[in-house]
Formats: sequence, structure tokens, C-alpha cells
Amino acid sequence: MSVRVARVARAPRAWARSVSGRRGSSNCPRPPPAAVDVAALLREATAADGGSRDAEVAAGRREPGQCSVLLFPGQGSQMVGMGRGLLRYPRVRELYDAARRVLGYDLLELSLHGPREALDRTVHCQPAVFVASLAAVEKLHHLQPAVIENCVAAAGFSVGEFAALVFAGAMEFSEGLYAVKIRAEAMQEASEAVPSGMLSVLGQRQSKFAVACLEAQEHCKTQGIEDPVCEVANYLFPDCRVISGHLEALQFLQKNSSKYHFRRTKMLPVSGGFHTRLMEPAVEPLAQVLKAIDVKKPLVSVHSNVDGNRYMHPKHIQKLLAQQVVSPVKWEQTMHAIYERRKGTAFPQTFEVGPGKQLGAILKSCNLQAWRSYSHVEVLEASEDTEGPL
Repeated sequence: MSVRVARVARAPRAWARSVSGRRGSSNCPRPPPAAVDVAALLREATAADGGSRDAEVAAGRREPGQCSVLLFPGQGSQMVGMGRGLLRYPRVRELYDAARRVLGYDLLELSLHGPREALDRTVHCQPAVFVASLAAVEKLHHLQPAVIENCVAAAGFSVGEFAALVFAGAMEFSEGLYAVKIRAEAMQEASEAVPSGMLSVLGQRQSKFAVACLEAQEHCKTQGIEDPVCEVANYLFPDCRVISGHLEALQFLQKNSSKYHFRRTKMLPVSGGFHTRLMEPAVEPLAQVLKAIDVKKPLVSVHSNVDGNRYMHPKHIQKLLAQQVVSPVKWEQTMHAIYERRKGTAFPQTFEVGPGKQLGAILKSCNLQAWRSYSHVEVLEASEDTEGPL
């Protein structure tokens, strides 16, 4: 491998080595040591670290059209059968073996065969999407290694942000998965404490999201709900939001959608009001795990859901990942940050790694020109031609 791509190419090696248990200093409260004592993935030789500065400079000189961006999906993208299209690729089963040790159950069996009701539960689907996404990276690396070597940025939607950080070498696979496990369990518990949910809203220019949320809260108070919650939880693309909160508030918005100029509303198949203060009980358990993890600076740019900006240092990551649970996902802002460029400048190739194509659809609405260079890495049935389209 050339020195020119050495530093960027170390990112996938970093997440690959993450299941090898090479760092023993972490005091992360996790399952028995065997959970991280598995064979390393992607053992291909890498260039010496001494050339990293030259590689970083050279990477910046590459033509934009030769670079790539990886997008990692979040909860809601899961589907029974995901992972089946990945098992023929090297070391994917090792990822799922490591996941079984960390989680204490057979995630691959659940992902492949369901039942759907079990896979859709927050406690299961967050780890399932996380692992399937990193397994999709292995497929991408096998079919198009240059995409990984030329990756300059990554972003993940909600739980997908953990996968993006593992890919970028900011944390080890097993530590990242254990953090996701704790996050999912805490969010599941918080969801069960209050009848809440999430409402997807397709609006228009005159839509009044803020007014709608305030009036929905006032309605809840008349129904005897103290301290009601109704907030924008996801900024997806222009005029499209996801609103989270008490079920009573969301039902009020559906009944009065024309008043607020909403074109379409749809309840999402999730169990709680994620990314609002209803998830506050989940913050501390996740924060404690993150403090125990040996977080490193990402080897490629990773953008935060909280503000759309790049993470700058490990403590920044630990702080914002915990804050993310109760903060809106600013995905539209993230897309603008990644793809903003001068007119006439080529866009990077974009790959959605993980189940579903939702992030591609959102990118199309945010930036049509960037979307023209978008591809999806299939995680369902394997293609007959392993060297064919992704």
C-alpha cells in the first residue's frame, strides 16, 4: 500500500483490529474477557506510521471525485434477513461471533430469521444495525478496497454514529458494541416508563413545527399530563422533521395536521420518544461506559449528530455521544457540512453501509448533485457475482 493512502487506510484496520483485544487497559464493565478475545479482522499489511503526515497531506490533494464518504444508518432501518448478503465475505462471521460474546445471544440468528417483533425491539435492533453496518464495510472493502482507502469522512444516524466511530478507529469494535448494548437497554427502559413515540412529518415552507409542538404540549396539560414533551427530534431534509414526545401530543398533531400545514404524518415503528428529554434516564449509564472506553481521535472526519460538526478530540466524542441521546439528530445540517463545496467542484462517492436506503433518499432531498454519486451496500441476499454491483 502506498504511503499516500496509509493514514486513511488505517481507519478500517483500526475497527478491524478492534475485536482483537489488543488494549487491555480499559476498565469498561463488560462481559467476560472472551468477548474481546477473537481473531483480528482485515490483517492486511499497512504502511509504517512514520509516513502518516505525508499521507494526510497527499490525501488532501486528491481530486474530490476520487474520495469517498460512508454513511451508517440508524434504528428503523433493520429488517429480517439483513446480513445474509454479507456472510460470504471474509471475516464477517467473526464480527457476529464477537457480537454473540458481547451481547450474550445469537445476533446473527435474530438478524437472519427474526422474529420481526424481537428484532424491532430497541434493545435488539440497535446492536443489529451496528454490526450489520460494519459487516457491510467488510463487503465494501472486499469488492472496492480503494473506496475504503480513499474515505475522507463518515457519519452515522443516531446509533449509526457509533458504527462510524468504530470504522474511523475512534473505539474498538467490542467496546463500541458494548456501549451500544448499554445505550439500547437504557433507552428501552426509558421508553417503557412513558407512553411515547415518534412522528414523521412531511411539511412545507409555511409549516409551523415550533407552534405545533407548543400547542400539542398545551393540549397534553389539559389531559392531565404533567411536564409534557413534544419536540423536533430529527432534522432530515428541508421541510421534513421527526417529532418525538408523549403519544397524546403526537396524536393531537395528527388530528390537527392541516392547521399546521403538514402534508403527511406517519407514526414510526419505534418504542419511545427518542432524542428528547424523555431519554434522560439513559444518559448516565451510557456516559459511564463511554468514560471507561479508550476513545481515540478518528482517523477520518466523523460528524456529530448533535451539531453536524466534526469531532475534534476524544473527550468531545465522549461528551456528545451521551448528549446525543436527548438531543435532536441534525442530519440535514450534517449533510450540508459534508457536501458543501464551491460550484463546479466534483462530489465524493457516497456509500450507505448498512440495511435500507433511507440515508440515500434523504441525501437526494438535501443535495441532488451529491446523491448522483451515491451507492448502497446490499446486506440482504448475496449477488451471484461477488465482483459485481454492490
